[in-house]
Amino acid sequence: MKIKNVYLSQRQKEVIRLKMQGFADKEVAAELGISYGTVRDYLDAAINKFGAINILHLVVLLIRKNLI
Repeated sequence: MKIKNVYLSQRQKEVIRLKMQGFADKEVAAELGISYGTVRDYLDAAINKFGAINILHLVVLLIRKNLI
């Protein structure tokens, strides 16, 4: 899979890093002072942007490409 000209916003990186630490979506929302829906929006946008299947697949892709 080729990933060109695709990037994560700073907020998407923050959300994904917290998810990588084991935070639940509601915990991420509380930690960042945003709504649960916004957390889901950030995650869904990142998943779609990279053509990932789910959050785990997204994290694998990001690590492989040194993007997080």
